Amino acid sequence: MEQEIKATLVDLLDQIRRADGPGIGSSLGKLDELLVRGRGQLHPQLVHYLEGRSYAKAVAWLGGEGGIPAGSCRGGSK
Repeated sequence: MEQEIKATLVDLLDQIRRADGPGIGSSLGKLDELLVRGRGQLHPQLVHYLEGRSYAKAVAWLGGEGGIPAGSCRGGSK
């Protein structure tokens, strides 16, 4: 499921760069659906990023990057 989420996030970020409104809406809907379906299986940090719509952080986390800056909520790290 994480690979599907990551692919959807990458598509979403590309659609945002291209200002593709319909694509953005479709990707957001898919991410919401994946979150609902996988909430119990997903790492709590990933759920946190998706719920907060911190999509760049979610992609970085899924890519194994460290040092993801804390946001205003001061959430934990991986």
